[in-house]
Amino acid sequence: MTESLEAIERASRDRLYPSITNPNWLILRRRREIFKKWIAREQGRDLQVLDVGGRVQPYRSLLQNRIRHYVAIDIKQTPLVDIVARGEQIPLADERFDLVICTQILEYVMHPETVISEIYRVLKPGGSILISAPAVTIRDADEECWRFFPSSLRMLLKDFADVEVEPEGSSVIGFFRIVSSGLDVLVRKAALRTAYRWTLCPVLNLLAELLDAIAASKNQQITSNYAAFARK
Repeated sequence: MTESLEAIERASRDRLYPSITNPNWLILRRRREIFKKWIAREQGRDLQVLDVGGRVQPYRSLLQNRIRHYVAIDIKQTPLVDIVARGEQIPLADERFDLVICTQILEYVMHPETVISEIYRVLKPGGSILISAPAVTIRDADEECWRFFPSSLRMLLKDFADVEVEPEGSSVIGFFRIVSSGLDVLVRKAALRTAYRWTLCPVLNLLAELLDAIAASKNQQITSNYAAFARK
């Protein structure tokens, strides 16, 4: 059943501006700030944008009025998806896009290098890619195949120039995010899960922020997610 536009828009807002009751609050806030920084570098106000896995499109609004054409592909149809297709076979012309967004998708495909190759193909010379991918996190679905670290992301992006990889939080943030999302998974009953999200989950999120500020550590051994930028 196709999700309603209202549900999709709500999911998009929740991902871009997560509630403190969200177990992923810690990393989603950091991803937004990292993407805002990278998007600010993009030149021009008539950007051709491709969203690979664009079922929800939370980061579209960060481009504000700089979009000329926004194309979303996904294997699932939603009111925001323009083309139902796989990232391994993008049915679009070479060198068409200024920017490609690919968030939390690579872990689900058997050959992530093929997705990156296709993205490279459809990017214009000088075009950019924004990626986010999990490193240490709770398994979300049976279809998941991979986890990614800075070295593996750089390897996937070896044909690009100006590659940057940033952690979406330190090991302190990663540890608390795993604990918080793990508890959310273990609490099976809907009423108990709601109670958890409105009581203990915000406490864990705020405690993580406090300890991260106190520790001021750059350790990434338990970083749960990474963002990457690269230019063709």
